[in-house]
Amino acid sequence: MTYANHLNIADDLLREAKENAARNGRTLTAVVEDALRESLAPRRSPSPRPPVDLPTFLGEGGLMPGVDLDDNAGLRALLDEGVPLEQRR
Repeated sequence: MTYANHLNIADDLLREAKENAARNGRTLTAVVEDALRESLAPRRSPSPRPPVDLPTFLGEGGLMPGVDLDDNAGLRALLDEGVPLEQRR
């Protein structure tokens, strides 16, 4: 085990860490070590979800032309154009 020579930690953050340690019956060292481990751990990608089949209503043939549900920016742009959806059909 190696001891750190000196750490500068913001007073409010240190106070919060000490309160967390006391509240959970742990040492400040254990709380800081766990936080470092979590911060330094490699990020795992979430497991892929199966595709969702979304039902459509008020018409046949699925989505309106130009609508791509996988394109959030495109959907926002369509909605921000100010043309009511009813007039897009």
